[in-house]
Amino acid sequence: MHHITVIGGGFAGLTAAITAAEAGAKVTVYEAHHTLGGRARTAEGPYRTNEGPHALYSGGPHWTWLKQRDLIGPLAPIPPLEAARLRLHHRGALRRTPPFAMLKLLRRASRQAPVDVDFMTWATAEAGEEGARAAANYSAVALFHHDPGALSAAFVQERLRRAMRLPPEAHYPRGGWASVIDRMAARAWNLGVRMETLSRVDEVPVNRGPVVVATSLDAARRLLGDPSLTWTGGRTALVDLALRTRRGDAFAVSDLDAPGWIERFTAQDRTLAPAGEQLIQGQIPIAPHESRADGVARAEHLLDLAFDGWRERLVWRREAVANGRTGAVDLPGTSWRDRPRIDRGDGVYLAGDQVAAPGVLSEVSFNSALEAVALALRIRQRLDLKHA
Repeated sequence: MHHITVIGGGFAGLTAAITAAEAGAKVTVYEAHHTLGGRARTAEGPYRTNEGPHALYSGGPHWTWLKQRDLIGPLAPIPPLEAARLRLHHRGALRRTPPFAMLKLLRRASRQAPVDVDFMTWATAEAGEEGARAAANYSAVALFHHDPGALSAAFVQERLRRAMRLPPEAHYPRGGWASVIDRMAARAWNLGVRMETLSRVDEVPVNRGPVVVATSLDAARRLLGDPSLTWTGGRTALVDLALRTRRGDAFAVSDLDAPGWIERFTAQDRTLAPAGEQLIQGQIPIAPHESRADGVARAEHLLDLAFDGWRERLVWRREAVANGRTGAVDLPGTSWRDRPRIDRGDGVYLAGDQVAAPGVLSEVSFNSALEAVALALRIRQRLDLKHA
């Protein structure tokens, strides 16, 4: 039986552990935190928040993989009445429909955007500057970057199409992502995976078989002592609020004048907050020179427009900055293939949302975890044959 060590017990780490155990390997997972889940953890207590807006996109391979193993669990669908309360902030006012020029970029007949041109340049030629700017800012819901228009046109186009597909791809596990993580952990446990929490790893284990490093890229860089493990990511101000319930509040507000998104998560899942309260989260991408206060101020402006009297209804509030923890973004001339490679040599493999694997959001973590395990087992099998 092969042994694989997985460092990091988040979505990527648990995917790698389950995949390796299903293939017959003996697996040990080390997680520095006291609970599993990584960024997919759901906060304990009366307000079930995630670190940023979390959704499962049904168009990705991880959806099929999770569903086959009965790991998704009950979903919290968005009621049609709530979905009709999506608002778009455009030209300083809330609107119900996007500018027509923006819709031109979503036509099936639209040509494939190039990798080596920034999105604003390409989209402006396709739909004009106003439509391009609105589309770029809307795409921030799936890439968390302060200037989506400066990124690779192909990168942004893929996320824009996925975010605006009808029927919607985004689905929400009832009870938050912790419900999915709990089911994944239970499956790993039943497969014999050994999971060690509160176990920070400061150096890569040697002579114990392949190692999958399923941490943030920053943590992997420190652990492996490899300064090349860097990639561009987003930086986002997060604002979590609990408000006393009021009929007529918006379901979500997408800012088309600047990147930003506010969503009332209890619109689809009332279990996330106590009865009579609504849980709202704003994610506002901020530039390197901007502060958390800058992002919070923009979020509050959107709240003023869409949630009447929210300050008087406020019962709980939390603010944070997600710095370099929002997945990879690709600049013009680069694609996922140019990110840090999964195979680091000497039996060490990377998994996570900033490495060389395709997909949108958590799909990158999933795809890289599967590839890391496939490479690890294939190489181990070759070694076994060599010494047979």
